[in-house]
Amino acid sequence: MSDAMSRRQFLQRAVMAGTAIPFVLDRGLSGRARAEEVESSRRPAPNDRLRLGIIGTRGRGAENARGVASEDIVALCDIDERRLAEAKKDYPGAKTFKDFRELLDVEGLDAVVISTPDHMHAIPAVQAMRRGLDVYCEKPLAHSVHEVRTMREVAREHGRVTQMGTQIHAGDNYRRVVEIIRAGKIGAVKRVHVWMGGTPDLRMPEGLPPIGRRVESGTPPDGVDYDLWLGPAPYRPFHPSHFHFNWRYWWDFGNGVLGDFGCHYMDLPHWALDLRAPVTVEAKGEKTHEGDNQVPTRMRVDYHYPARGEKPPVHLTWYHGGWRPEGAEVYERGSAVLFEGEHGRLVADYGTHKLYVDREVESGPIESIPSSVGHHREWIDAVKTRGKTTCDFDYSGALAETVLLGNVAYRVGKKLEWDDRSLRATNCPEASKLVRREYREGWTL
Repeated sequence: MSDAMSRRQFLQRAVMAGTAIPFVLDRGLSGRARAEEVESSRRPAPNDRLRLGIIGTRGRGAENARGVASEDIVALCDIDERRLAEAKKDYPGAKTFKDFRELLDVEGLDAVVISTPDHMHAIPAVQAMRRGLDVYCEKPLAHSVHEVRTMREVAREHGRVTQMGTQIHAGDNYRRVVEIIRAGKIGAVKRVHVWMGGTPDLRMPEGLPPIGRRVESGTPPDGVDYDLWLGPAPYRPFHPSHFHFNWRYWWDFGNGVLGDFGCHYMDLPHWALDLRAPVTVEAKGEKTHEGDNQVPTRMRVDYHYPARGEKPPVHLTWYHGGWRPEGAEVYERGSAVLFEGEHGRLVADYGTHKLYVDREVESGPIESIPSSVGHHREWIDAVKTRGKTTCDFDYSGALAETVLLGNVAYRVGKKLEWDDRSLRATNCPEASKLVRREYREGWTL
């Protein structure tokens, strides 16, 4: 990279410094033309090692980096200098950055892995794809429904190879369940219950303000670029109750337990029943803490999906925080997915499943879904061969939008009549501000 600062870099840094200069993104060529130009100039051969950038280096970021460590990790990015230094020990040859936009300038980069908080997924992912880079991004893919839709559209427009981090999808148990349901072993399925056991620990250590209460001022730890961490989110004074992991329990930055686990558990019925977008969404919840900007401790969300060809409509209910369907205790699972069919039931968790059949039914053949080479390996191989992953942004995006709509319905307090094509609740215009969140000045998709 040249020592001379590009106009784009100047504008970006001016914005971060608060200078009154309009923010402009350098998108260069757009659409399939740019993708084809990039592919023809530097498409990696199947035996080549990819040059990867890691955005977000701790927690899921560290796990995801280990998942792609067979390739060349050439760049690391984190807003926390201490975390960045720890990651550098594992990948000493990698360049380090605080600002993801500088990482995207690394010459010869093939793809990026994004493991930042939810509110900072979409912007680096979209900018990377528009530059011709492939993307692996953690669930729930983005912070808002509109961001997820934008990621899906940009991935399709630019021909990117993508994967959402739903690692359980690669396990054999989910594959066997999908085969059983699709073969019709329990007949047509019209009802699904999905419950997540336990409740989040939202208590703060003694001497700190109760979680859920905002503070008027705060000083971030040394070495943390807090303004960059906030990114497009509204400005809030620093406080540890919404930083490093805790961000997921604040609407400004995360999506609560539903956003954290919905894409894992609801993945199974979406896959087995070919579900896409719901037509109605209704939610209720309870809090065991103070503060109006925090997520509920307990939640129930009812999704209604339309018929798909010969498959009947489906009513799916999500529960967390101790709420479960009536009679769930007989299945002896703290968290589970329960399919109710015409002739039986099937209950499954991450690693096991059990079939309850009322009577023998004539069903179709169980065609084996091949074992996965590994969730990260699927993406790596697809990047090299320009193939397709099992959780690309089209499939996983529809799932993520559905999950996030549950939070929208809870926050507006209404049953949403959802028009997937126009991305709006036709009966609830006030939901629009949550479907598409407002960005802090200086940030845009």
